[in-house]
Amino acid sequence: MVYVPPPPLLVVRSHDPHRRWQRGLLIALAWLASAALAAAAALFVRDRIASAGDRAEVDGLHRRTSELQQRVAVLERSEQVARAANADLQQVLRDRQEQIWALRADLGFYSRLTGTNARREGLTVQGVHLAAASEPRVYNFTITITQNLKAGQLASGTARASVTGVRDGKLATLGWTDLAPNPDGEGLAFSFKYFQQLRGTLMLPQGFKPNRIRVEADAGGEMGRAEQDFAWAEALATPEVTDVQQ
Repeated sequence: MVYVPPPPLLVVRSHDPHRRWQRGLLIALAWLASAALAAAAALFVRDRIASAGDRAEVDGLHRRTSELQQRVAVLERSEQVARAANADLQQVLRDRQEQIWALRADLGFYSRLTGTNARREGLTVQGVHLAAASEPRVYNFTITITQNLKAGQLASGTARASVTGVRDGKLATLGWTDLAPNPDGEGLAFSFKYFQQLRGTLMLPQGFKPNRIRVEADAGGEMGRAEQDFAWAEALATPEVTDVQQ
């Protein structure tokens, strides 16, 4: 007996082309979504890395700025110290120079007075030194008078000063009584063998511009009388001779 196989089983399925298209669309959408997520993740990671780098750079700049500010502060302080030291040094040099000038003036004065070749003179107004006081228009003055006509002989008398200048656009002369506060009508008294310095104070009136100062000294007798004019500016600049009386 011959074996005859049974006929194959057939499955009947309905054909739907729209369903296949939808599956393809879903797969494409899923792939696009995964790609977008991957791109977003990559951007996020890159931004985080860049942000971390920027913060590190900013922190470095802050540290560098702070260091530079500290260096600038140190340099400014060093410059201030150097300027102060230089100002002190300049003041010391000016003081030493003034002392040298004063010593030279003293030396010249004594040489003229006591030198072997010094001319023998009676009463002489040797010089005037002016210095502005703290009050306006007030000046302290020092008048130096000498004599070497007769060694050891006493010269006694009085000295007065007057100032010539401009007031209200006109030339004017102020006498001793116009200048000295509470003046002695006879002037400043002196008594010396070789030289003496007379000190006093004079006050100029408001609006008066001095040009010259005149000193008159009178000892009478053989010593006689002396007078001398000095420029006001030169009297202000003239160093004062050491205070010695003989």
